Amino acid sequence: MNGAPLLPRGQYARIGRLFATACLLGIVLEMQAAPGSPASASQAGAVESDSIDTPPPKFAADLGNFRSPLLFRDGHRARTAAEWFNRREEIIREWQALLGPWPAPLTSPRLEVLESGVRENFTQQRVRVEIAVNQWVPGWLLIPAVTGPLPAVLVPFYEPETSAGLKAAPHRDFALQLVHQGFVTLAIGSPGGDAWHPDTGTASCQPLAFLACAAANAGTALAARPEVNPRRVGIVGHSYGGKWALFAAAFDPRFAACAVSDPGVVFDETRPNVNYWEPWYLGREPGKTRRPGVVTPQNPRTGAYRELIAGGHDLHELLALLAPRPFLLSGGAEDPPERWRALNHLIAVNDLLGVTRRVAMTHRATHDPDAESNAALVAFLVRTLGADAGRD
Repeated sequence: MNGAPLLPRGQYARIGRLFATACLLGIVLEMQAAPGSPASASQAGAVESDSIDTPPPKFAADLGNFRSPLLFRDGHRARTAAEWFNRREEIIREWQALLGPWPAPLTSPRLEVLESGVRENFTQQRVRVEIAVNQWVPGWLLIPAVTGPLPAVLVPFYEPETSAGLKAAPHRDFALQLVHQGFVTLAIGSPGGDAWHPDTGTASCQPLAFLACAAANAGTALAARPEVNPRRVGIVGHSYGGKWALFAAAFDPRFAACAVSDPGVVFDETRPNVNYWEPWYLGREPGKTRRPGVVTPQNPRTGAYRELIAGGHDLHELLALLAPRPFLLSGGAEDPPERWRALNHLIAVNDLLGVTRRVAMTHRATHDPDAESNAALVAFLVRTLGADAGRD
């Protein structure tokens, strides 16, 4: 998570070129395996699981009705890594223009420790994190009792207590589960404490764009901790937290891996919990009040969401921005197996970049995570970020 933070629109060209150069040199993430670990230097960052990193035969090579993210707006196709990163910049410019002016990133966001104590076999600290100018969110920082620098994971959710395992919410305690595996974890809550009316301060961008900026700044603060290896900071979230994590990782390439639990990874208007159209995500429009609920002729699209749909955009474009970093979709009721159609576009970009087995999906019947889906999610992050002390 070192280097330049999330960039405002118009400043992505330089980081795109640097990222392209790194990828072409084969050093993106530099996930070389420690002796005895499941990943190999030649397949750095690979998911290494035959059961979750291959689409089922029904969806293998099925690209659905999505326009390929490899196609530039003028219709020509990116056929080299360098061309892809030019196309990547084009996607970012389009989305950021539609989502509204993004806040300037914080170069040194603060993380203040309010209290500290020992819990089980790790240190638990109640903190507050600066996520915008003069704007803070509450959080819990969990630190393993082993020598660092260690990989780390940012866990956004409605409030941080659930993620830290301090609130009765079965299988949503990602920060607690991951600290047990050797990760430094930072659980944060919604700006202003209300996900349905998020406090976006002076920002005029869509709320979900602001959350992406907030997560980027929180990630910068986490990476600056002495216990953390800044090159191995990932992000994970469930449902609302999964939307937040997806947008943050898509627009900030410093997140080295991303795992999301059933957020809805396409604009599926048949499922009320996918709900990117709501004003607290992408549908905010000054002067208009939209009733909560699915899109209908009587309750039409609003805000940036309306413009995204009109322009033929969908979330597979943001998935493509994750390449070549490892990505796991822990799917449930909102993300059934046919989401492989969208994930196949990310795989196609990875293929162009010369990397394989960076995309994985699990599936359960319910929206709620369960022990099996969480075990796969934790194993994915251990394999792709590494959880051994002192690793570089």
